[in-house]
Amino acid sequence: MDIKAIYDIFCGYPLVTTDSRNCPEHSIFFALKGENFNGNKFAQSALEKGCAYAFVDESEYADGERILLVDNCLQTLQKLAEYHREQLGIKIIGITGSNGKTTTKELIAAVLSKKYNLTYTKGNLNNQIGVPLTLLSMKKEHELAIVEMGASHPGDIKELVDIAHPNFGLITNVGTAHILGFGSFEGVLNTKCELYDYLKTHAGKVFYHTANPHLSSRSEGMDRIAYGEGSSTSATMIASDPFLQINWNGREVATHLIGSYNFENVLASISVGTYFGVPADDIVAALSEYTPTNSRSQFMKSEKNDLIVDAYNANPTSMTAALNNFKSMKRDRKVVILGDMKELGHVSEVEHQKIADLVAGMDLAAAFLVGPNFAQTNSSAMKFDSAADLIAYLKESPITDALVLVKGSNSMKLTTCIDSL
Repeated sequence: MDIKAIYDIFCGYPLVTTDSRNCPEHSIFFALKGENFNGNKFAQSALEKGCAYAFVDESEYADGERILLVDNCLQTLQKLAEYHREQLGIKIIGITGSNGKTTTKELIAAVLSKKYNLTYTKGNLNNQIGVPLTLLSMKKEHELAIVEMGASHPGDIKELVDIAHPNFGLITNVGTAHILGFGSFEGVLNTKCELYDYLKTHAGKVFYHTANPHLSSRSEGMDRIAYGEGSSTSATMIASDPFLQINWNGREVATHLIGSYNFENVLASISVGTYFGVPADDIVAALSEYTPTNSRSQFMKSEKNDLIVDAYNANPTSMTAALNNFKSMKRDRKVVILGDMKELGHVSEVEHQKIADLVAGMDLAAAFLVGPNFAQTNSSAMKFDSAADLIAYLKESPITDALVLVKGSNSMKLTTCIDSL
């Protein structure tokens, strides 16, 4: 089938699923495959659950008029998304970066939604499957879209921009994240800047932070808008204990974000909102109203403690920023619970030791390190193999009357400890 024929079907049933457990009525199922699953096997089940059509790429499962055979389901999904994006012609803002891209995306969405009918990446659907799904969620009535783009290997961002065709781009920062897949910091930088490379050749516009020398130099000569010191979008930080407060053009903005490290994310959202003509008062309102609920810089109160839960992702850059911010907070009792940082490759041992050393220099009531990588560090902190082991300890020796920072990679499952804190 050619893409036009597939698009005609999509226009009649404009809801796509890749999960046979979630098959809304009159949706289209794409049978994707991975190392441990084969969606082709569930095509018939998807129809029985409510899907109007299913696309498969193995002929033995193409049984019936509503199960359609294509060469490759993932590539077909991506081509369909690209075709849909081109038919609608909606302006798209592409966002990537090592740290803060999801928070920045959420903040920009909150700001732009004050003026525009907007669609944007939900959760962290930012990979080769998630980006097409985001594009296919766009409707004619949408005026703008924000597409978050993640990367684990060189070429990942190029693949995504070639599908999404962004008109604007923002790289939050570049740090030592996913080194295992990139090999070096330079590899990370080059991959993130694949967004810039696309915009250079397609007359796109870039938002960049003046304090980041790597991104300043790589975007030089492009059509760009600066934010931060020395730009038209600058601000001063008033406080970050625990919530970030800033002064922007005489307006005080009190956010529900934890940490000074979110300052540049807020600046980015102000810059984008200002460019797109969102009134200043609406920008302030949006930033003041936004409350994170995704275990990213999230403040929580339990019966026993105050918690800072930042356990969705972790790398050396974000971990260091979180600990330095936590160090500056004034509390009688402070406790840190840190989980392993994943995908660091050959720098893992060194980077985990740096974090352990940073913790050792802090004035803490207690420190707990969770995971096999932290287990190898030279540290006097208490160590646990898993979150389950830490939970068992906390049941016998509870933490009380403390400010507790919980941070680690999502796979360490530190959020399961919250009920014990």
